[in-house]
Amino acid sequence: SHSSNRRGCRCLLLSSACQKRWGSTDWTPTFTCGGNITEESGVIGSQGYPGVYPPNTKCVWRITVPEGKVVVLSFRFIDLENDNLCRYDYVDVYSGHVNGQRLGRFCGTFKPGSLVSMGNKMLLQMVSDANTAGSGFLAVFSAAHPHERGDQYCGGRLDKPTGTFKTPNWPEKDYPAGVTCSWHIVAPKNQIIEVKFEKFDVERDNYCRYDHVSIFNGAEINDAKRIGKYCGDSPPGPVYSDGNQLLIQFLSDLSLTADGFIGHYKFRPKKFPTTTISPTTTTQPVTTRPIPLKYSVALCQQKCNRRGTLESNYCSSNFVITGTVITAVMRGGSMYATVSIINVYKEGSLAIQQAGKTMSTKIIILCKKCPFIRRGLNYIFMGQVDEEGRGKIAPHHFVMVFKTKNQKLLNVLKNKRC
Repeated sequence: SHSSNRRGCRCLLLSSACQKRWGSTDWTPTFTCGGNITEESGVIGSQGYPGVYPPNTKCVWRITVPEGKVVVLSFRFIDLENDNLCRYDYVDVYSGHVNGQRLGRFCGTFKPGSLVSMGNKMLLQMVSDANTAGSGFLAVFSAAHPHERGDQYCGGRLDKPTGTFKTPNWPEKDYPAGVTCSWHIVAPKNQIIEVKFEKFDVERDNYCRYDHVSIFNGAEINDAKRIGKYCGDSPPGPVYSDGNQLLIQFLSDLSLTADGFIGHYKFRPKKFPTTTISPTTTTQPVTTRPIPLKYSVALCQQKCNRRGTLESNYCSSNFVITGTVITAVMRGGSMYATVSIINVYKEGSLAIQQAGKTMSTKIIILCKKCPFIRRGLNYIFMGQVDEEGRGKIAPHHFVMVFKTKNQKLLNVLKNKRC
């Protein structure tokens, strides 16, 4: 089929997933809903890609490569309706065709690192609801030898009372590119798990978009249960599970690599006080009155006036960002806002959602009228962060309309040690 293509372009797609149409200038692949694919490599696209994918569909692609090899899948493009739990439109990727481990669920425009199956089979399932948004996905896959790029079979179930986990090649050399490792730690019912990293060096990015370690409560990859996402070269502090299961996932993409990490875990009795000290608590405001982070009528009867200046509030705030308010919904006496981030000056434990280049975060203005914010406007937000990683802003916190002239001062503050 390639030889008849005199215009020098190739239909990169598999015959089952693509029919060739002779357009005015070129071959155009047509992507269909699902299919069984038994090639060594190829391209998979959502139905109608790059047009908008149809609503209310469920498409399943089953990839089989030769025995003894594994499937490596990389998303080249992804644009599905965004939701931080991927509840509406999503692509699930599984190792194997039946009852395989889920390697991840993806939506929005966030491109994960390469995903690697345990054996020679991989399954993709794309689900869309009644409302569609976006042009779907395009992914390439190829067969690889299990150990071609380092030890692909990293990860596994850990159920001894103590143990160690580490990146492939540790400590002899850097971890390989294009690896996915998932360690599933299971303790007895009445115990929790403590994880500590002894050494840690993973490709650095402010938002850990490329290589990263994610730790989840429970047994599967689920953003709602993510405890943290880590990269860079300083080890995260100790992590404690809520219940008796944790999933630690390490992903490396196809570019830069680094030394990697070694970590240890141990089981602890549930009554152990899990006061994990997050690095942000060292900059707590030095005030005598406790700052309530919950809505109360008393809190909202306070006079609404901003105290102090940018400088005087910088160190006492858990987080400092500039951003545009994209949604603002009243619930109870509070305002729940989604903020598209312009810049992060102090991140603390604020949960930041990443979709492509766009970053956003959730902020709760405890008293809906104070400070009063409007959709579409840009603000500087300074405040505290709750256990779920949401920004919480009370009347005495510092919020002001953001003008570009404020940026210089914020950059100065960012470089000062609190």
